[in-house]
Amino acid sequence: MVRDFLPVSRADMEKRGIKQLDFVFVIGDAYVDHSSFGHAIISRVLEAHGYSVGIISQPDWRDDKSITVLGEPRLGFLVMSGNMDSMVNHYTVSRKRRSTDAYTPGGVMGKRPDYAAVVYCNLIRRTYKKIPIIVGGIEASLRRLAHYDYWSNKVKHSLLLDSGADLLLYGMGERSVVETADALASGIDIKDITYIRGSVYKTRDLSSIYDYVMLPSYDEVKEDKETYARSFFTQYTNTDAIIAKTLVEPYPNGIYVVQNPPSAPLSTQEMDDVYDLPYMRTYHPMYEKDGGVPAIKEIKFSLTSNRGCFGGCSFCALTFHQGRTVQVRSHESIIDEAVEMTKDPEFKGYIHDVGGPTANFRQPSCKKQLEKGVCPTRQCLFPKPCGNLDVSHKDYLELLRKLRKLPGVKKVFIRSGIRFDYLIADKDDTFFREMVKYHISGQLRVAPEHVSDNVLRLLGKPSNAVYQEFIRKYEKIDKQLGLNQYVVPYLMSSHPGSTLKDAIQLAESVRDMGYMPEQVQDFYPTPSTISTCMYYTGYDPRTMEKVYVPDSPHEKAMQRALIQYRNPDNYDLVYEALKSQGRDDLIGFGPKCLIKPRKMAGNSKTKNQTRGTEKPGLYGDKRRKTQAVKPEVQGREKSCAPKKKKTIRNTHKPKK
Repeated sequence: MVRDFLPVSRADMEKRGIKQLDFVFVIGDAYVDHSSFGHAIISRVLEAHGYSVGIISQPDWRDDKSITVLGEPRLGFLVMSGNMDSMVNHYTVSRKRRSTDAYTPGGVMGKRPDYAAVVYCNLIRRTYKKIPIIVGGIEASLRRLAHYDYWSNKVKHSLLLDSGADLLLYGMGERSVVETADALASGIDIKDITYIRGSVYKTRDLSSIYDYVMLPSYDEVKEDKETYARSFFTQYTNTDAIIAKTLVEPYPNGIYVVQNPPSAPLSTQEMDDVYDLPYMRTYHPMYEKDGGVPAIKEIKFSLTSNRGCFGGCSFCALTFHQGRTVQVRSHESIIDEAVEMTKDPEFKGYIHDVGGPTANFRQPSCKKQLEKGVCPTRQCLFPKPCGNLDVSHKDYLELLRKLRKLPGVKKVFIRSGIRFDYLIADKDDTFFREMVKYHISGQLRVAPEHVSDNVLRLLGKPSNAVYQEFIRKYEKIDKQLGLNQYVVPYLMSSHPGSTLKDAIQLAESVRDMGYMPEQVQDFYPTPSTISTCMYYTGYDPRTMEKVYVPDSPHEKAMQRALIQYRNPDNYDLVYEALKSQGRDDLIGFGPKCLIKPRKMAGNSKTKNQTRGTEKPGLYGDKRRKTQAVKPEVQGREKSCAPKKKKTIRNTHKPKK
């Protein structure tokens, strides 16, 4: 078979001899046939199982005809809003419209609607009244049950109901989409496809369901925040394929939304099969006239080695989407892809990343997990590493060594983030030393997020003492190797639990680092994270303790400004924050002061704010600019959209 892009027009269908497609895939991103894009994986997996798939990318949702360009599919429509939640894609945490969209040709903003998954499904339903619609992707996956929506400040229905879709597939979707396709191809009505793991469906009859958990109703979680928090935690503890139960959420008028347990994680062979499919590894040539698709730049020469994460960061949605069981590709599969990469005329010898949600996870957290599932109410690394945790970097180290030796490869970087607590838990320093020596591009990016232990506890991150231990060890190795490389710590402001006192403590830590953060993450409440639940309800769903929430825009601005206190534009906010907390000791001329007195600021704020407290060293100095790193999972948002993780492998990109 000739390797080519999937059909995007009737002419493409004719070229392939296709009169009617089995599936039409409607997507909110540009069509990029690369394994870092969800639509590429799902469409290629279906193709490998004998189904024809066509792509409608970014249809005009104001024009019903835009959904008919490939005709009516034989089996159904697939819908995905994109590699990011469309609302995160469109808006900053302050709800301001972004100016660019890295997933659109030319980076143009506005080519997809807000709440794109819902809008696309409604668009299809207006024209095709009875055709099955299956919705999936990150936006649908994280909105599969009743959820708090930050942008409207409301508790919304399951996306399945608002979209009018017949079936919602959550998680990564390779298994569930093939099972759904096989069921439809065998003649089963979409309304009777209620048995597939990793799916959500709606019904009025629960008589065929057994051993399920009845969640509070939509009306109950909408009206009572404590009930919402308890319901969320029930969902959170039912995300593992081995131990999860079926969840049922009642809605008005006798409707139930039913979530089946998650699909089983892929084996290494299955992961290899997915990533060995005939991807074109770039965007469709129809976008050349627009300057291409910006998102391809970061991922074209990156390698996915794993998925899933047992890190357990509260602000990360990976538990809901990919799960906590780490799944890996074989060395052979990754190396084969790297060899193909080196043949690309644009390859300059640099592999940008070898990783996933967390780069240094190349095995499940423990052997028990594979037989009995993950612990529903305990974390593997937090608040300290579990006694059963298997800590080893040997496999990852071996993989990186093989990649470094490939002809044409000059450098292999690790850019998708590491868990520093897992790294220092490894008694063997071999990987640590080789990482510093070979795999850092001058700066190592890590995410301590904060220095206040109370805030770190709510973040699901290790104590500040653990981070300081890591820094000491890193500095020692870096000095021994004579490299003088820097650490770029990612910091977060305004996370639930963070008071102005905590923010000032963080500012003092930044002062002592001699480091001026170019970017600060202001906590972004995205669907289906523990942190978002805390933000909305004021409760930590794990303990039901009340949590302070800095939700006023003014306080959030002060907390953010404190981290960047040297910026003269932040002077008034920093001054107000310090005065409100009685921290006049930080206003003055001493080496421990953050800002000078107001009357001395005058017209020379820039000079005042960058006085000589900066110290060259581990964190560099004020002249060394930091670089953005792509977040691993959604919910990890930096200051501008194009620097997001180009995939949910993911995000966002997060970030660990």
